[in-house]
Amino acid sequence: MSVTIFHNPACTTSRKALAAIRDSGVEPEVVEYLKTGWTVPQLKRLLAAMGKTPRDVLRVRGTPADELGLTKPGASDEAILKAMTEHPVLVERPIVVTPKGAVLARPLEALIPLL
Repeated sequence: MSVTIFHNPACTTSRKALAAIRDSGVEPEVVEYLKTGWTVPQLKRLLAAMGKTPRDVLRVRGTPADELGLTKPGASDEAILKAMTEHPVLVERPIVVTPKGAVLARPLEALIPLL
């Protein structure tokens, strides 16, 4: 089975998700998105697969989301997506993609149906 994890090695939840995937017998493709960054089309594909909006996966804690005005009710999806490409840390993690679908694995239990 093909599995991709958009991973931040400094994040405990992301490390636990990676371990859970490996414990299931699968070696995933690991994308360290803080190094590789995001593109708007890539984020749109992931969001569509998860059934989420940009605001749903916007990470606020430890990011410039507030100072960029992204937490205000009027912030558009396009503005949030653009900011996510400029500041990859704005995307909540980990995101896991398998043939069964895609999920923001926070909480970690959300990952179980995909494995």
